[in-house]
Amino acid sequence: MTVGDVHVGQLREKTISWRDPLPTAELGAKLSGVDYLRGIADGSVPPPPISAHFGLRWVSVTEGDVVLAAEPDESLYNPIGTVHGGVAATMLDSAVACAVHSTLPAGVGYTSVELKVSFVRPIHGGMGEIRAHGWVVKAGSRVAFAEGDVRDAAGRVLATASSTCLIIPS
Repeated sequence: MTVGDVHVGQLREKTISWRDPLPTAELGAKLSGVDYLRGIADGSVPPPPISAHFGLRWVSVTEGDVVLAAEPDESLYNPIGTVHGGVAATMLDSAVACAVHSTLPAGVGYTSVELKVSFVRPIHGGMGEIRAHGWVVKAGSRVAFAEGDVRDAAGRVLATASSTCLIIPS
């Protein structure tokens, strides 16, 4: 296809697949947060559908600390030719919220109340794996606070975040 005098290339496609998330969420309500997330990490529990969109995978899960990884590609580009900031924001929201989730007993839920993201460097398709690391700063009975960052394979910080999560008792 040509627009004006610029050839804009061939149409490309990307196929994603996921499992019905509701049975998995029901299972998650029966497990402690750390056990549920470890199940996702080891493949015994299906990941949430958002994982399929970004190729997101759980690298490590310990109580209060979660690391996720992905290899962004050009299908995630914004209009200016870099990976959309929403990818880093989604990875950070997932990492920090899951870090909070990893501290919760079975039957106790949470929801993100606030997420502040700072973008430090651009992300490009083809730059390889990036990792989002989330850790709990303060786990309270009603509110939890977490922080996180996204780094490239060389350890350079690409984005940072701070989050507040509301704890929802059973």
